[in-house]
Amino acid sequence: MSNPLVRLFRSKIYTAVMLLGVLMLIGVVGFMFISEYSLVDALYMTVITMTTVGFGEVQPLDDQSKIFTIFLILASVVIVGYAISIITEYILSKNDVEELKHKKMQKQIDGFKDHVVICGYGRNGKQAVRKLQAHNKAFVVIEKDKEVEERLRLDEVPYVIGNANEDETLLLAGVDRASNFISALPNDADNLFVVLSTRQLNKNINIISRASQESSYNKLKFAGADNVILPDMIGGDHMASLVVVPGLMEFIDNLAIVGESNINIEEVAVEKLYSSQKAKTIKDLDLRKRTGCTIIGYKDSKGEYTVNPEPEILLETNSKIIVLGRPEQIEELNSAFDIEIENV
Repeated sequence: MSNPLVRLFRSKIYTAVMLLGVLMLIGVVGFMFISEYSLVDALYMTVITMTTVGFGEVQPLDDQSKIFTIFLILASVVIVGYAISIITEYILSKNDVEELKHKKMQKQIDGFKDHVVICGYGRNGKQAVRKLQAHNKAFVVIEKDKEVEERLRLDEVPYVIGNANEDETLLLAGVDRASNFISALPNDADNLFVVLSTRQLNKNINIISRASQESSYNKLKFAGADNVILPDMIGGDHMASLVVVPGLMEFIDNLAIVGESNINIEEVAVEKLYSSQKAKTIKDLDLRKRTGCTIIGYKDSKGEYTVNPEPEILLETNSKIIVLGRPEQIEELNSAFDIEIENV
């Protein structure tokens, strides 16, 4: 619900409650002084009069008390009716506002293009979201558990509630327009089905899938996954590396920390670095002098990587460079070339 609407309803509800309180106070005081009732009897008479339940009087009323009761009944009908209408309107409109919020978010999702679709908002899904948020990359989360919806809303994450096994849900998330798809479901069979469906809907999308069992690796690749990640295997390898080369792993971990301003390593398409038709070399770019960033890797158009490339290497079309630098140097790279760079 939007803030102005919330404030409007709150003000109306506060007004209704205040009017009810004032009316009850007038009723209690009136019965105590006009009819000389005790506090309890005056409160009782006020409540049964305001609610019009029709119970008997504590004691017979004189003419003054009857006139006071008539005005109390008329005022109660108006004020109680107003309070009930406000509460009813709030309850009914709450569902309508939630629907409007969903429509607004769906409209936002419909405007996404070349975004990332993340299937599942568990541990791996949340980690992927944090990384994408740090790199200002547009994304949509698909989650079938409605109990997770409140967490998605609090995290201000664009989402679609539904079963990713259904094509309709995938299309609502914009899979047909997305550039990447991450399937982070805990069950390998679900990941397999989702990967297969996604590949049928978008032949060019880059699909990354989670797998719990090593036996699922080849099946997911066959279904259409470009990359299959085994979290348990990666975790075990990482722990062993902390024993074998602890200093190196600590350095790499620092490069991979997720945050708003500590991006240290990036992948940049060569086409975004210069506009001339003639191919340039790494030396021609002179990134080290211009931005402070160091080129530590080169990926050619065939997908082959070169670690620590020579300065004279030609940067061919459809190739990419991998740069390393401090956060401020990465920012300088962004500013110097006015580009949107992607995480490795």
